[in-house]
Amino acid sequence: MEEEKKEAQAASNSPQTRTRGKVVPITLDDLPPGREEDIPPRDSKLTHAPMPEGVTHSMLYKDVLRIAWPAFFELVLTQLTSMADQIMVGQIPGEAGVSALSAVGLSAQPKFLLMTMIQALNVGSTAMVARFRGQGNREKANVVYRQSLLLNMCLAGFFMVIGSIFAAPLLRFMAGSGISDTTFNYAVDYFRIQMYGFVPLCMTFTTTAVLRGIGDTKTPLMYNTVANVVNLVFNYMLIYGKFGFPKLEVIGASIATVIGQTVAFIIAMVFVLNKNRYIYISFKERFHLDKTILGNVVSIGVPSMIEQLFMRAGMIIYTRTVAGLGDIQYATHVICMNIQAMSFMTGQAISNAATTLMGQSLGKKRYDMAEIYTRHTRRVGLIVSIVLGAALIIFGRSVVSLYNSTPEIVALGGSILIMVGAIQPVQSSQFIVSGGLRGAGDTRYTAMVMFVTVLLVRSGLALLLVKVFGLELWGAWIALMADQLLRTFLIVLRYRSGKWRFLRLRGQS
Repeated sequence: MEEEKKEAQAASNSPQTRTRGKVVPITLDDLPPGREEDIPPRDSKLTHAPMPEGVTHSMLYKDVLRIAWPAFFELVLTQLTSMADQIMVGQIPGEAGVSALSAVGLSAQPKFLLMTMIQALNVGSTAMVARFRGQGNREKANVVYRQSLLLNMCLAGFFMVIGSIFAAPLLRFMAGSGISDTTFNYAVDYFRIQMYGFVPLCMTFTTTAVLRGIGDTKTPLMYNTVANVVNLVFNYMLIYGKFGFPKLEVIGASIATVIGQTVAFIIAMVFVLNKNRYIYISFKERFHLDKTILGNVVSIGVPSMIEQLFMRAGMIIYTRTVAGLGDIQYATHVICMNIQAMSFMTGQAISNAATTLMGQSLGKKRYDMAEIYTRHTRRVGLIVSIVLGAALIIFGRSVVSLYNSTPEIVALGGSILIMVGAIQPVQSSQFIVSGGLRGAGDTRYTAMVMFVTVLLVRSGLALLLVKVFGLELWGAWIALMADQLLRTFLIVLRYRSGKWRFLRLRGQS
């Protein structure tokens, strides 16, 4: 009987099973596990780890790109859909278009606050699944998935109720006194509808996070692409009242987004109900509480949640500072923030690869490969960020004009995007190294960094430059650039210390 169990375990970890289960094979799979004597001393700093025999640079770059490119297109398509929401409501004629554009941007902040708390816990899920994937333990990886679904479903339901009931007070706190009543009312309507679709959205986030842990970024690309297309189609019909649908404008844009998110959830569930996949879910199995697994997910995820709370608290102060400048400057700010978020996509996609590869390397106790993979992901990110930065500097005004053709908005927005383009290489490095640290479970330090940079530096400096020195929107964006520079320095400093190598999960030696 014992021999049969061993054979079954070996079969479940075979290359054929991994391929059928959508586990991306990487160079790490062909290397032997690390030995205890290979673990570096705790007081040692990070060194330039040599390449293992038989491993080439091209093999490692292929590993990075194989995981990163589907995640990149998924993120880009999602952000393009967000851009389309804003572009389409921004095309509503007259001042209503400016109010609608500002309302969508305003309602995004409290939604992101709630969303990122769920996504932060998912950092723990990704790191845990990546480690078990590195160990070849499919059963434990699926236990992590079930525990994460239970935890996040409960939290999402709670946030949905809170967001629905307190929509108006939340947005009034965000807006301050600088937003018109029309914009505020639009924002309340948009945000409340978003809350009604919050549970399926968060369940999809959890599935995506777990699939990324095993290196499967193609499946999330597929279901999110379908969802985004559905969103755009319903945007056109419900915002403008096409094909017999009512003309709902801002409300229509919010309903279309919820419909798209629900479609993504349904497709994701169809995929994971297939037992032949590496990550799957079966309702015949009990969803019992596993304190060790849940404890690891929470111990990694809670600091990341605190990090996001610091970030969103800083963003709320930051947004309130800019909102007080009036609709034109705030609309310009919303556009530039949306375009900057698009520029995040390359860094975030490669960061996902860094998280996966770091977690799997540590799960296999290959500390050298953890450092080598991070080194290669940073090189890929640097090249892409230089190209992207140049594009933002050259074509900034044209991109802004897609949102709104008001001359003041186009001129100011185009100038700010020059700053955004120049900061791209620094921003990319920060994203990628942070992703590697999260894959190692080193989330407490990043939470501290977020507290210092976003909550103190960005929001505090923005208040000083806008309110005291009267630099208006320019002051807010100078503060944002200062935040990015300091954050990158602190994150890279932590990575080079090598302390992330010595973090241990509960139940692991």
